[in-house]
Amino acid sequence: MNIALSEFAPLSTEIFVLTMACIILIVDVFLSEQHRIVSYVLSLATLLVAALISGSMLDNETAVVLNGTFVSDPMAALLKTSIFLITFGVFMYSRAYLVARGIFSGEYYVLGLFAVLGMMVLVSAHNLLTIYLGLELLSLSLYALVAFNRDSADASEAAMKYFVLGALASGMLLYGISMLYGSTGSLDIAEITTAISASDEMGIIQIFALCFIVVGLAFKFGAVPFHMWVPDVYHGAPTPVTLFIGSAPKIAAFAMALRLLEQTLGGLSADWQDMLTILAVLSLAIGNVIAIAQSNIKRMLAYSTISHVGFLLLGLIAGTDEGYSAAMFYAITYALMAIGGFGMIILLSRAGFEADRLDDFKGLNERSPWFALMMLILMFSMAGVPPTVGFYAKLSVLQAVIHVDMVWLAVTAVFFSIIGAFYYIRVIKLMYFDEPETAEPLRPSTDLQIVMSLNGLAVLGLGVFPGGLLTLCAAVLA
Repeated sequence: MNIALSEFAPLSTEIFVLTMACIILIVDVFLSEQHRIVSYVLSLATLLVAALISGSMLDNETAVVLNGTFVSDPMAALLKTSIFLITFGVFMYSRAYLVARGIFSGEYYVLGLFAVLGMMVLVSAHNLLTIYLGLELLSLSLYALVAFNRDSADASEAAMKYFVLGALASGMLLYGISMLYGSTGSLDIAEITTAISASDEMGIIQIFALCFIVVGLAFKFGAVPFHMWVPDVYHGAPTPVTLFIGSAPKIAAFAMALRLLEQTLGGLSADWQDMLTILAVLSLAIGNVIAIAQSNIKRMLAYSTISHVGFLLLGLIAGTDEGYSAAMFYAITYALMAIGGFGMIILLSRAGFEADRLDDFKGLNERSPWFALMMLILMFSMAGVPPTVGFYAKLSVLQAVIHVDMVWLAVTAVFFSIIGAFYYIRVIKLMYFDEPETAEPLRPSTDLQIVMSLNGLAVLGLGVFPGGLLTLCAAVLA
């Protein structure tokens, strides 16, 4: 099989990230503890350069290369650029935490870059086998990251739960893919779409294939009733890993859902929309209600993530270009909010102390008015309060659902959103109206202060001027 050298041009970002991950892995072996910062700087540089390369492809035409297994299109370029920038923020947040606990090593950054590579493959997959390979590369990297702190029993337990349940979900997805291959005779997305469109009625094999694929997707999103891993993994994993799992992979999961459901199984949209409607309503209800009972902020944000997945699914349920672009906007902006929320836990933590209880946020305004303001912006955004970006993210998916005459679904989402506002506002109440449990001043590192401030201001800025990103999301899907 001969592949022209020109076909590798659309893979330039993937090749660059893979090369740099391997270089950092080798370089880190020869670094002393005092020079470990080199791996950190190289990882940040890799993500910045990759974001520039990917961003330059936004105006490129759609190109399907490597015998139909890989697609380079504007949607992939935007999502990859978002993944790079979010991961850049994750790495900056993580350094101070890892240093304070004596686990600052190159493996964290190398595994992170390989996870990013898996996300990139997922985003650009044009073949069911490519989707599965990207998913496994991402998943295996995340399993290792969760167990990264080998001295932590909680992390080891979380990693085992994640691995066992993740393997089950991957098996479900693979089984669905194999049934789809059996009924259509192809793994290529375009050929499967043609085969499904050509058939007069949906066969029993395709129905089963669709069910298994939706189950696999629901697990990766963390949608109810396939959410059981989310609170345990978020709670047990080291906070920098929770920060990573709760942000960028959600963008990749959205891309996987769009490739599998809209582009591959678009002919069966009436069926998967009904399935997603059940998942969305359950996620909105259980995520928001159970979050109220949490006293640990990592578990609270885990259930919050489940409820946000319900909102993201609304855009897919709409089944229109408006809905897909709204869901894309939601995925990108939610990842930005998530790294800020978990980043604040890192900012308040110190050696030997995890600031993961809600009570740890008491009196934050007295200790640091600026960072209390940043957390207030993030909590208001997650609750969907204007003028933050979370308001426009929720509004755009609600409009998409209303425009396809599913007003009842929009009303349900708003109802549970109001319930969800309680536990976000509770954090704000603790910060501004309660006495601090400690008078010890905050001493965050310079890079942590910078990224936290930029994160909070970006959430506010995108809320005041949401038009640019919304237009971009609609343009890349046109």
